[in-house]
Amino acid sequence: MGTWRGLRVAFVVGSLFMILLIIVYWDDVGGFNLYPLQDPKHESLPSGPQTTTGPSLSPLTKRVQTTASFPAPTTPSSMTFTPGETREEQEEEILELRTEGTREDEEMNHNSADGESQKARKQRIMDVCSGKNSLEFPGRTRAFEEIPNRELDHLIVDDTHQIIYCYVPKVACTNWKRVMVVLSQSLISPSSGKPYTDPEAVPPDVVHNSSLHLTFAKFWRHYGSLSHHLMALKLQHYTKFLFVRDPFVRLISAFRNKFGRPNEDFYRLFGSVILRRYGNMSGSLPETAAGAFAAGIKPTFQQFIKYLLDPETERESIFNEHWRQVYRLCHPCQVKYDFIGRLETLETDAEQLLKILEVDHLLHFPSGARNRTAASWERDWFSQIPVSMRRELYKLYEPDFELFGYPEPDGVLHQ
Repeated sequence: MGTWRGLRVAFVVGSLFMILLIIVYWDDVGGFNLYPLQDPKHESLPSGPQTTTGPSLSPLTKRVQTTASFPAPTTPSSMTFTPGETREEQEEEILELRTEGTREDEEMNHNSADGESQKARKQRIMDVCSGKNSLEFPGRTRAFEEIPNRELDHLIVDDTHQIIYCYVPKVACTNWKRVMVVLSQSLISPSSGKPYTDPEAVPPDVVHNSSLHLTFAKFWRHYGSLSHHLMALKLQHYTKFLFVRDPFVRLISAFRNKFGRPNEDFYRLFGSVILRRYGNMSGSLPETAAGAFAAGIKPTFQQFIKYLLDPETERESIFNEHWRQVYRLCHPCQVKYDFIGRLETLETDAEQLLKILEVDHLLHFPSGARNRTAASWERDWFSQIPVSMRRELYKLYEPDFELFGYPEPDGVLHQ
Protein backbone atom coordinates (compact mmCIF):
# COMPACT_ATOMS: atom_id res chain seq x y z
CA MET A 1 0.00 0.00 0.00
CA GLY A 2 2.87 2.34 0.91
CA THR A 3 4.54 1.62 -2.43
CA TRP A 4 1.36 2.43 -4.37
CA ARG A 5 0.92 5.71 -2.51
CA GLY A 6 4.53 6.61 -3.19
CA LEU A 7 4.06 5.97 -6.91
CA ARG A 8 0.98 8.21 -6.95
CA VAL A 9 2.85 11.03 -5.22
CA ALA A 10 5.77 10.65 -7.64
CA PHE A 11 3.37 10.77 -10.61
CA VAL A 12 1.67 13.95 -9.37
CA VAL A 13 5.00 15.66 -8.64
CA GLY A 14 6.34 14.64 -12.06
CA SER A 15 3.23 15.98 -13.81
CA LEU A 16 3.48 19.31 -12.02
CA PHE A 17 7.15 19.54 -12.98
CA MET A 18 6.35 18.92 -16.67
CA ILE A 19 3.58 21.55 -16.63
CA LEU A 20 6.01 24.04 -15.10
CA LEU A 21 8.58 23.28 -17.83
CA ILE A 22 5.96 23.79 -20.55
CA ILE A 23 4.91 27.16 -19.09
CA VAL A 24 8.50 28.35 -18.84
CA TYR A 25 9.26 27.19 -22.39
CA TRP A 26 6.09 28.82 -23.75
CA ASP A 27 6.93 32.20 -22.24
CA ASP A 28 10.52 32.01 -23.48
CA VAL A 29 9.56 31.25 -27.09
CA GLY A 30 9.01 34.76 -28.37
CA GLY A 31 8.20 33.93 -31.98
CA PHE A 32 6.32 30.71 -31.40
CA ASN A 33 5.43 29.22 -34.77
CA LEU A 34 2.31 27.14 -35.21
CA TYR A 35 3.90 25.42 -38.21
CA PRO A 36 7.20 23.95 -36.97
CA LEU A 37 7.76 22.01 -40.19
CA GLN A 38 7.96 25.20 -42.21
CA ASP A 39 11.26 26.92 -42.78
CA PRO A 40 12.07 30.21 -41.02
CA LYS A 41 10.90 33.63 -42.09
CA HIS A 42 11.41 34.79 -45.68
CA GLU A 43 11.84 31.28 -47.07
CA SER A 44 12.00 31.44 -50.85
CA LEU A 45 9.09 30.14 -52.86
CA PRO A 46 9.79 26.97 -54.89
CA SER A 47 10.53 28.88 -58.09
CA GLY A 48 12.44 31.71 -56.44
CA PRO A 49 16.12 32.02 -55.52
CA GLN A 50 17.36 30.61 -52.21
CA THR A 51 18.22 33.09 -49.49
CA THR A 52 20.16 32.89 -46.28
CA THR A 53 18.80 34.51 -43.16
CA GLY A 54 21.10 36.08 -40.63
CA PRO A 55 20.49 37.07 -37.03
CA SER A 56 16.87 37.53 -36.05
CA LEU A 57 16.08 41.17 -36.74
CA SER A 58 12.87 42.88 -37.70
CA PRO A 59 12.59 43.83 -41.39
CA LEU A 60 12.57 47.51 -40.47
CA THR A 61 15.78 47.13 -38.42
CA LYS A 62 17.47 45.21 -41.22
CA ARG A 63 16.48 47.87 -43.72
CA VAL A 64 17.87 50.64 -41.56
CA GLN A 65 21.15 48.77 -41.17
CA THR A 66 21.32 48.10 -44.90
CA THR A 67 20.75 51.71 -45.91
CA ALA A 68 23.00 53.06 -43.17
CA SER A 69 26.12 51.23 -44.44
CA PHE A 70 27.36 52.20 -47.88
CA PRO A 71 30.79 52.55 -49.48
CA ALA A 72 32.50 55.90 -49.80
CA PRO A 73 31.94 57.42 -53.24
CA THR A 74 34.70 57.11 -55.78
CA THR A 75 36.33 60.43 -56.65
CA PRO A 76 38.16 61.28 -59.86
CA SER A 77 41.42 61.63 -57.95
CA SER A 78 41.20 58.02 -56.77
CA MET A 79 40.39 56.58 -60.18
CA THR A 80 42.79 54.45 -62.16
CA PHE A 81 42.71 54.99 -65.90
CA THR A 82 43.71 52.46 -68.51
CA PRO A 83 46.92 53.42 -70.34
CA GLY A 84 46.24 54.74 -73.80
CA GLU A 85 42.80 56.19 -72.95
CA THR A 86 42.12 59.56 -74.48
CA ARG A 87 41.23 62.58 -72.38
CA GLU A 88 37.66 62.41 -73.74
CA GLU A 89 37.30 58.74 -72.65
CA GLN A 90 38.63 59.57 -69.19
CA GLU A 91 36.19 62.46 -68.82
CA GLU A 92 33.34 60.18 -69.96
CA GLU A 93 34.23 57.64 -67.24
CA ILE A 94 34.26 60.42 -64.64
CA LEU A 95 30.85 61.61 -65.86
CA GLU A 96 29.41 58.06 -65.64
CA LEU A 97 30.68 57.66 -62.07
CA ARG A 98 29.25 61.01 -61.08
CA THR A 99 25.90 60.05 -62.64
CA GLU A 100 25.87 56.74 -60.75
CA GLY A 101 26.65 58.58 -57.52
CA THR A 102 23.80 61.01 -58.19
CA ARG A 103 21.40 58.11 -58.75
CA GLU A 104 22.50 56.49 -55.48
CA ASP A 105 22.05 59.79 -53.64
CA GLU A 106 18.58 60.22 -55.14
CA GLU A 107 17.61 56.66 -54.11
CA MET A 108 18.87 57.26 -50.58
CA ASN A 109 16.94 60.53 -50.39
CA HIS A 110 13.83 58.77 -51.71
CA ASN A 111 14.16 56.02 -49.06
CA SER A 112 14.63 58.66 -46.39
CA ALA A 113 11.51 60.51 -47.57
CA ASP A 114 9.54 57.24 -47.54
CA GLY A 115 10.68 56.59 -43.99
CA GLU A 116 9.65 60.07 -42.87
CA SER A 117 6.25 59.63 -44.55
CA GLN A 118 5.64 56.37 -42.68
CA LYS A 119 6.77 57.93 -39.43
CA ALA A 120 4.31 60.79 -39.89
CA ARG A 121 1.42 58.44 -40.75
CA LYS A 122 2.05 56.28 -37.68
CA GLN A 123 2.46 59.30 -35.41
CA ARG A 124 -0.85 60.72 -36.60
CA ILE A 125 -2.63 57.49 -35.68
CA MET A 126 -1.03 57.55 -32.24
CA ASP A 127 -2.11 61.17 -31.71
CA VAL A 128 -5.72 60.55 -32.73
CA CYS A 129 -5.97 57.35 -30.69
CA SER A 130 -4.53 59.08 -27.63
CA GLY A 131 -7.23 61.76 -27.87
CA LYS A 132 -4.94 64.69 -28.74
CA ASN A 133 -7.42 66.11 -31.23
CA SER A 134 -10.41 65.49 -28.92
CA LEU A 135 -12.15 63.26 -31.46
CA GLU A 136 -14.20 60.54 -29.81
CA PHE A 137 -15.32 57.42 -31.65
CA PRO A 138 -16.44 53.92 -30.64
CA GLY A 139 -13.62 51.61 -29.55
CA ARG A 140 -10.92 54.29 -29.34
CA THR A 141 -9.83 53.37 -25.81
CA ARG A 142 -10.68 49.68 -25.61
CA ALA A 143 -8.02 46.99 -25.33
CA PHE A 144 -7.34 44.52 -28.13
CA GLU A 145 -8.69 41.70 -25.94
CA GLU A 146 -12.05 43.47 -25.82
CA ILE A 147 -12.56 43.33 -29.60
CA PRO A 148 -15.21 40.72 -30.45
CA ASN A 149 -13.85 37.76 -32.37
CA ARG A 150 -16.16 38.44 -35.34
CA GLU A 151 -14.48 41.85 -35.81
CA LEU A 152 -11.05 40.28 -36.34
CA ASP A 153 -11.93 38.66 -39.66
CA HIS A 154 -9.96 41.17 -41.76
CA LEU A 155 -6.57 40.45 -40.18
CA ILE A 156 -4.90 37.89 -42.47
CA VAL A 157 -1.89 36.03 -41.06
CA ASP A 158 1.04 34.55 -42.98
CA ASP A 159 3.19 32.58 -40.52
CA THR A 160 5.84 31.64 -43.09
CA HIS A 161 6.91 35.24 -43.66
CA GLN A 162 5.58 36.60 -40.36
CA ILE A 163 3.15 39.08 -41.91
CA ILE A 164 -0.25 40.35 -40.81
CA TYR A 165 -2.31 42.20 -43.42
CA CYS A 166 -5.59 43.95 -42.64
CA TYR A 167 -7.52 44.11 -45.87
CA VAL A 168 -9.85 47.00 -46.63
CA PRO A 169 -12.35 46.43 -49.47
CA LYS A 170 -12.05 48.94 -52.33
CA VAL A 171 -8.41 49.64 -51.42
CA ALA A 172 -6.50 47.25 -53.73
CA CYS A 173 -7.42 44.35 -51.45
CA THR A 174 -7.86 41.91 -54.35
CA ASN A 175 -4.25 42.31 -55.41
CA TRP A 176 -2.90 42.26 -51.86
CA LYS A 177 -4.87 39.07 -51.20
CA ARG A 178 -3.28 37.59 -54.33
CA VAL A 179 0.12 38.48 -52.87
CA MET A 180 -0.80 36.84 -49.55
CA VAL A 181 -2.01 33.70 -51.36
CA VAL A 182 1.33 33.38 -53.14
CA LEU A 183 3.35 33.98 -49.96
CA SER A 184 1.34 31.51 -47.90
CA GLN A 185 1.17 29.00 -50.79
CA SER A 186 -2.46 28.37 -49.92
CA LEU A 187 -3.77 27.85 -53.46
CA ILE A 188 -2.74 25.24 -56.01
CA SER A 189 -2.59 26.16 -59.68
CA PRO A 190 -4.65 23.65 -61.70
CA SER A 191 -2.26 23.97 -64.64
CA SER A 192 0.95 23.19 -62.73
CA GLY A 193 -0.36 21.27 -59.73
CA LYS A 194 1.83 23.47 -57.52
CA PRO A 195 1.17 26.61 -55.45
CA TYR A 196 0.92 29.83 -57.41
CA THR A 197 4.16 31.82 -57.54
CA ASP A 198 2.92 34.83 -59.54
CA PRO A 199 0.19 37.00 -57.96
CA GLU A 200 -1.10 38.09 -61.37
CA ALA A 201 -1.80 34.44 -62.23
CA VAL A 202 -4.08 33.99 -59.22
CA PRO A 203 -7.74 34.31 -60.33
CA PRO A 204 -9.01 37.55 -58.72
CA ASP A 205 -12.48 36.16 -57.97
CA VAL A 206 -11.01 33.21 -56.06
CA VAL A 207 -8.97 35.22 -53.55
CA HIS A 208 -12.10 36.46 -51.78
CA ASN A 209 -12.87 32.91 -50.68
CA SER A 210 -12.38 33.18 -46.91
CA SER A 211 -11.20 29.56 -46.65
CA LEU A 212 -7.92 30.55 -48.37
CA HIS A 213 -6.81 32.86 -45.58
CA LEU A 214 -5.96 32.34 -41.94
CA THR A 215 -7.46 35.27 -40.04
CA PHE A 216 -7.48 36.14 -36.36
CA ALA A 217 -11.22 35.41 -36.34
CA LYS A 218 -10.41 31.74 -37.03
CA PHE A 219 -7.95 31.41 -34.15
CA TRP A 220 -10.55 30.46 -31.55
CA ARG A 221 -11.78 27.58 -33.70
CA HIS A 222 -8.22 26.36 -34.32
CA TYR A 223 -6.48 27.06 -31.01
CA GLY A 224 -9.19 27.53 -28.40
CA SER A 225 -8.08 29.14 -25.16
CA LEU A 226 -4.58 29.76 -26.56
CA SER A 227 -5.95 32.19 -29.15
CA HIS A 228 -5.36 35.48 -27.35
CA HIS A 229 -1.86 34.46 -26.30
CA LEU A 230 -0.95 33.53 -29.88
CA MET A 231 -2.47 36.72 -31.27
CA ALA A 232 -0.45 38.78 -28.81
CA LEU A 233 2.77 37.00 -29.83
CA LYS A 234 2.12 37.54 -33.53
CA LEU A 235 1.12 41.18 -33.07
CA GLN A 236 4.37 41.71 -31.20
CA HIS A 237 6.72 39.97 -33.62
CA TYR A 238 5.08 40.04 -37.09
CA THR A 239 5.15 42.92 -39.57
CA LYS A 240 1.66 44.43 -39.78
CA PHE A 241 0.36 46.55 -42.65
CA LEU A 242 -2.79 47.96 -44.21
CA PHE A 243 -3.72 50.23 -47.12
CA VAL A 244 -6.20 53.09 -46.88
CA ARG A 245 -7.97 55.53 -49.17
CA ASP A 246 -9.85 58.82 -49.04
CA PRO A 247 -13.05 57.76 -47.20
CA PHE A 248 -15.51 59.55 -49.49
CA VAL A 249 -13.78 58.31 -52.64
CA ARG A 250 -13.89 54.79 -51.21
CA LEU A 251 -17.66 55.17 -50.69
CA ILE A 252 -18.17 56.32 -54.28
CA SER A 253 -16.08 53.39 -55.51
CA ALA A 254 -18.12 50.93 -53.44
CA PHE A 255 -21.39 52.36 -54.76
CA ARG A 256 -20.22 52.23 -58.38
CA ASN A 257 -18.97 48.66 -58.01
CA LYS A 258 -21.93 47.18 -56.14
CA PHE A 259 -24.91 49.19 -57.41
CA GLY A 260 -23.72 50.74 -60.68
CA ARG A 261 -24.00 47.41 -62.50
CA PRO A 262 -26.06 44.26 -61.91
CA ASN A 263 -24.90 42.39 -58.83
CA GLU A 264 -27.37 39.77 -57.72
CA ASP A 265 -26.08 39.36 -54.15
CA PHE A 266 -25.91 43.07 -53.40
CA TYR A 267 -29.25 43.73 -55.07
CA ARG A 268 -30.94 41.07 -52.94
CA LEU A 269 -29.26 42.03 -49.65
CA PHE A 270 -28.98 45.81 -49.98
CA GLY A 271 -30.25 47.27 -53.26
CA SER A 272 -33.82 46.06 -52.87
CA VAL A 273 -33.85 47.24 -49.24
CA ILE A 274 -32.62 50.71 -50.24
CA LEU A 275 -35.20 50.97 -53.03
CA ARG A 276 -38.10 49.94 -50.76
CA ARG A 277 -37.13 52.31 -47.96
CA TYR A 278 -35.95 55.39 -49.81
CA GLY A 279 -36.99 54.95 -53.44
CA ASN A 280 -40.74 55.59 -53.12
CA MET A 281 -41.30 52.39 -55.06
CA SER A 282 -44.93 51.38 -55.44
CA GLY A 283 -45.68 47.75 -56.13
CA SER A 284 -43.26 44.86 -56.18
CA LEU A 285 -39.63 45.11 -57.24
CA PRO A 286 -38.02 42.91 -59.89
CA GLU A 287 -36.67 39.73 -58.31
CA THR A 288 -33.25 39.94 -59.94
CA ALA A 289 -30.66 42.65 -60.42
CA ALA A 290 -30.65 41.97 -64.16
CA GLY A 291 -34.41 42.48 -64.30
CA ALA A 292 -34.19 45.67 -62.24
CA PHE A 293 -31.50 47.14 -64.47
CA ALA A 294 -33.43 46.20 -67.59
CA ALA A 295 -36.37 48.15 -66.15
CA GLY A 296 -34.15 51.09 -65.25
CA ILE A 297 -34.57 50.48 -61.54
CA LYS A 298 -31.51 50.90 -59.35
CA PRO A 299 -30.58 52.78 -56.17
CA THR A 300 -29.29 56.33 -56.50
CA PHE A 301 -26.23 57.62 -54.67
CA GLN A 302 -28.47 59.82 -52.51
CA GLN A 303 -30.59 56.83 -51.51
CA PHE A 304 -27.41 54.93 -50.64
CA ILE A 305 -26.29 57.80 -48.36
CA LYS A 306 -29.70 57.85 -46.68
CA TYR A 307 -29.27 54.14 -46.02
CA LEU A 308 -25.86 54.75 -44.40
CA LEU A 309 -27.16 57.59 -42.21
CA ASP A 310 -30.30 55.78 -41.08
CA PRO A 311 -29.72 54.45 -37.50
CA GLU A 312 -32.06 51.58 -38.31
CA THR A 313 -29.49 50.20 -40.77
CA GLU A 314 -26.98 49.13 -38.13
CA ARG A 315 -29.66 48.12 -35.66
CA GLU A 316 -30.51 45.39 -38.15
CA SER A 317 -26.97 44.42 -39.14
CA ILE A 318 -23.41 45.75 -39.01
CA PHE A 319 -22.28 47.75 -42.05
CA ASN A 320 -21.13 45.65 -44.97
CA GLU A 321 -17.34 45.56 -45.23
CA HIS A 322 -17.33 47.61 -48.44
CA TRP A 323 -18.60 50.71 -46.63
CA ARG A 324 -17.67 49.91 -43.04
CA GLN A 325 -15.18 52.41 -41.65
CA VAL A 326 -11.51 51.37 -41.73
CA TYR A 327 -11.08 51.96 -37.99
CA ARG A 328 -13.78 49.32 -37.41
CA LEU A 329 -12.20 46.86 -39.85
CA CYS A 330 -8.54 47.16 -38.80
CA HIS A 331 -8.56 48.60 -35.25
CA PRO A 332 -5.58 50.98 -35.63
CA CYS A 333 -5.88 52.11 -32.00
CA GLN A 334 -5.29 48.53 -30.83
CA VAL A 335 -2.96 47.20 -33.55
CA LYS A 336 0.31 49.09 -33.97
CA TYR A 337 0.82 48.87 -37.73
CA ASP A 338 4.37 48.89 -39.07
CA PHE A 339 3.35 50.19 -42.49
CA ILE A 340 0.38 52.30 -43.59
CA GLY A 341 0.04 52.45 -47.35
CA ARG A 342 -2.26 54.64 -49.42
CA LEU A 343 -4.08 53.84 -52.61
CA GLU A 344 -3.15 57.30 -53.87
CA THR A 345 0.53 56.26 -53.78
CA LEU A 346 -0.04 52.55 -54.33
CA GLU A 347 2.81 51.81 -56.73
CA THR A 348 5.58 53.41 -54.67
CA ASP A 349 4.13 52.23 -51.35
CA ALA A 350 3.79 48.64 -52.61
CA GLU A 351 7.38 48.62 -53.87
CA GLN A 352 8.64 49.96 -50.55
CA LEU A 353 6.58 47.51 -48.51
CA LEU A 354 7.74 44.43 -50.41
CA LYS A 355 11.32 45.47 -49.68
CA ILE A 356 10.54 45.93 -45.99
CA LEU A 357 8.92 42.49 -45.91
CA GLU A 358 12.00 41.15 -47.73
CA VAL A 359 9.90 39.37 -50.35
CA ASP A 360 10.60 41.68 -53.29
CA HIS A 361 12.86 38.99 -54.78
CA LEU A 362 9.98 36.50 -54.69
CA LEU A 363 7.21 38.45 -56.42
CA HIS A 364 6.01 41.77 -57.78
CA PHE A 365 2.82 43.59 -56.87
CA PRO A 366 0.23 43.06 -59.63
CA SER A 367 -0.41 45.97 -61.93
CA GLY A 368 -3.91 47.19 -61.12
CA ALA A 369 -6.67 48.55 -63.30
CA ARG A 370 -6.33 52.21 -64.17
CA ASN A 371 -10.04 53.10 -64.04
CA ARG A 372 -9.96 53.98 -60.36
CA THR A 373 -12.50 56.32 -58.87
CA ALA A 374 -10.78 59.71 -58.83
CA ALA A 375 -10.82 62.09 -55.89
CA SER A 376 -11.72 64.88 -58.34
CA TRP A 377 -15.09 63.18 -58.84
CA GLU A 378 -16.25 63.95 -55.28
CA ARG A 379 -17.80 67.31 -56.17
CA ASP A 380 -19.82 65.80 -59.03
CA TRP A 381 -21.05 62.81 -57.03
CA PHE A 382 -22.12 64.93 -54.08
CA SER A 383 -23.61 67.76 -56.14
CA GLN A 384 -27.16 66.39 -55.73
CA ILE A 385 -26.73 65.56 -52.03
CA PRO A 386 -28.02 68.20 -49.56
CA VAL A 387 -25.20 69.87 -47.63
CA SER A 388 -26.73 68.77 -44.31
CA MET A 389 -26.49 65.11 -45.41
CA ARG A 390 -22.91 65.58 -46.56
CA ARG A 391 -21.89 66.94 -43.17
CA GLU A 392 -23.70 64.15 -41.38
CA LEU A 393 -21.91 61.63 -43.58
CA TYR A 394 -18.57 63.28 -42.82
CA LYS A 395 -19.23 62.86 -39.08
CA LEU A 396 -19.86 59.16 -39.70
CA TYR A 397 -16.48 58.75 -41.42
CA GLU A 398 -14.56 61.49 -39.60
CA PRO A 399 -12.42 59.00 -37.61
CA ASP A 400 -11.04 57.59 -40.87
CA PHE A 401 -10.31 61.08 -42.22
CA GLU A 402 -8.47 62.01 -39.02
CA LEU A 403 -6.65 58.74 -38.35
CA PHE A 404 -5.17 58.44 -41.82
CA GLY A 405 -4.47 62.10 -42.51
CA TYR A 406 -7.03 62.88 -45.20
CA PRO A 407 -8.05 66.55 -45.20
CA GLU A 408 -11.61 67.61 -44.56
CA PRO A 409 -13.30 67.83 -48.01
CA ASP A 410 -14.18 71.53 -47.90
CA GLY A 411 -15.40 71.51 -51.48
CA VAL A 412 -18.02 68.93 -50.50
CA LEU A 413 -18.95 70.16 -47.03
CA HIS A 414 -19.10 73.90 -47.67
CA GLN A 415 -20.31 74.15 -51.24
